[in-house]
Amino acid sequence: MRKTKPKIKARTKAKYTAADLADVDNPPLTDAELARLRPAREVIPDVLKLVRRFRGRQQAPTKRLISLRLDPDVIEHFRARGPGWQARINTTLRKAVGLS
Repeated sequence: MRKTKPKIKARTKAKYTAADLADVDNPPLTDAELARLRPAREVIPDVLKLVRRFRGRQQAPTKRLISLRLDPDVIEHFRARGPGWQARINTTLRKAVGLS
């Protein structure tokens, strides 16, 4: 099942002309090619591990998401010490109100 090529409009400041883009050899995938595709987690799991370094959603949220305005110098103070700066703000606030 092949689709027709979409018409490409040339921009006035583009580095490539519409004719250049039409000459590109990049046909749509056939049904047979689509059937052979596999998920990236099966093909390149090591690369995905590098990309997905964040924890993701909490199973049972223990903290609440809020919006808080802080002075720029306060934010810079905590960010200058590297990753985990939001957790350090939380720890500092807990100490300030006597919860830790």
